[in-house]
Amino acid sequence: MNQTKVISRILFYICSVVSAGYLIIVLYSMLCLATGFSVTPYGNGQYLHINYPFTEQPFLNIEDNYPYIIFSFLLVLFSYGIFFWLSAKVFRVFFQPKLFTQEHVLHLKRFYLYNVFIPLPLVIIASFFVEVESIVWGLVFIHFMLGIFCLFLANIFKQGLHLQNEQDLFI
Repeated sequence: MNQTKVISRILFYICSVVSAGYLIIVLYSMLCLATGFSVTPYGNGQYLHINYPFTEQPFLNIEDNYPYIIFSFLLVLFSYGIFFWLSAKVFRVFFQPKLFTQEHVLHLKRFYLYNVFIPLPLVIIASFFVEVESIVWGLVFIHFMLGIFCLFLANIFKQGLHLQNEQDLFI
């Protein structure tokens, strides 16, 4: 179990940093796009560079049309920011002193609900406005399978919590 605690702690920190990075990029991009700060058009105005703060060095390259900006850029970054934040919460579960708690079951439940019910509707809605590449459908399937796996894990945790509560009453 010590190995699990070490690995889960490392993954918790990695996922937390990645989540923060995604969410900061979303906020920075929204600020730049809303104000025009650090944005440079190129390619006859068809594309935009979002530059690193206070430089002319391109950081992100995006198409300059609003359906693309919303559905293929901001929504994707935001969704993965939330995904990694929920992942961090799941990894945090595995290095806590008490494994089977209602709070931990809730973290697992949020993670599986997000992975089962969010990616497919987002991609379907986006497909009305932008072209969805075939690899995206593969990612939706991977998220769905990850959600199902976490559903099983959440049910195991519920059973463990139930058994733990019964044992606490018995003693």
